[in-house]
Amino acid sequence: MLDIENCKIKNYPSDILARPAETVGEINDDIRLLVKKMTDVMVERNGIGLAASQVGIPLRLFIISLDTTARDVKVYINPKISMAGQLDTAEEGCLSIPGLCSNIKRYKKCSVTATDLDGNEFTQQAEGLLARCLQHENDHIEGVTIANRITQVARIINRKLFKKLELKHQAEQ
Repeated sequence: MLDIENCKIKNYPSDILARPAETVGEINDDIRLLVKKMTDVMVERNGIGLAASQVGIPLRLFIISLDTTARDVKVYINPKISMAGQLDTAEEGCLSIPGLCSNIKRYKKCSVTATDLDGNEFTQQAEGLLARCLQHENDHIEGVTIANRITQVARIINRKLFKKLELKHQAEQ
């Protein structure tokens, strides 16, 4: 039984953000409720993507809506991503690291094979912002955040932000 009622954004350096998520087994009403809750959280925060681990549920599942609306949410369950093309650097933020925007290197293109909420497997080719978002959310289910991907210079520039988030996390424990 998933604790969907208490799903809320987990902030860096929460342990759940640093470990790989587990494979989704059966797509049942709990999973559908989780996706609904994740959609509500993402839309409320004006995000374009959200992984289940970001709301405290360590499952290999994420959602994306590039226009930040619930209407256009696409669900990716147990995704497998392969990157292609050249690397590109662009600014990224993350709902789990509020206040951090930094240049991150990502592949310009990728392909994802995943399962939707109806249990159907699909493959999608992506480039541009969608490819970047797929890679970002896939990182989350692998236990990687943009804090792991920023340059050393960016880490130094943002050291006060990281310290503030670490102190807040310690106070909540």
